[in-house]
Amino acid sequence: MTHSKIGAGPLTTPPSGLVSARVRDRMVERVRELGVRDVRVLEAIRMVPRHLFVDEALASRAYEDTALPIGHAQTISQPYIVARTAELALEGLIDARKARVLEIGSGCGYAAAVLAQLFGEVVSIERLRALHERARENLRALRLPNLRLMFGDGSLGVPAGAPYDCIVAAASGEDIPPAWTEQLKAGGRIVAPVGTWDQQLTVAIKDSGGVLQRIVKEPVRFVPLRGGVA
Repeated sequence: MTHSKIGAGPLTTPPSGLVSARVRDRMVERVRELGVRDVRVLEAIRMVPRHLFVDEALASRAYEDTALPIGHAQTISQPYIVARTAELALEGLIDARKARVLEIGSGCGYAAAVLAQLFGEVVSIERLRALHERARENLRALRLPNLRLMFGDGSLGVPAGAPYDCIVAAASGEDIPPAWTEQLKAGGRIVAPVGTWDQQLTVAIKDSGGVLQRIVKEPVRFVPLRGGVA
């Protein structure tokens, strides 16, 4: 397992050279209309330049509320899903700025950048080396010191950073891997799609006995969770 750390701090102003504010505001409004209400999440979605994370040929579609291909049979999640997952992760936290979050599936790095606006420390792991390298390159310009990228098997979590206040996943398996439960703090939560064909975005809260109490939120469609590295 290898890792890299990304540079200076959460974004306080949108990076230069962005698509027009109107286009970005339209995306944020669409996410709000779909039910995301946490203003911290909406602002994070507004701040992160999604066009930097998609192929140049798809840049004109970067601020649509849709998933887009990023190669290797993977996608950048639609903004609503990124925002909804972040909102569910924030629930119940007294101070998000002191929370440590593990993201399973860095992909191109977009969701990790959004999470880094909201939480004190974010560890994001990717099993495909090509995507790990792409995420690192995409994120370099944003200089986020509270974000650490790892290359490794996300189904095993990242034991070195445990325990986590929250674990979020960008891939769906038949069930939540035991390693994630083990690496979660008591009272912490996992936000992940669960299922193969019939996937449900699920919040699983770890009780004092180490058992996950699950709440199914809504149907979703994610890429499959796979073990190993490639």
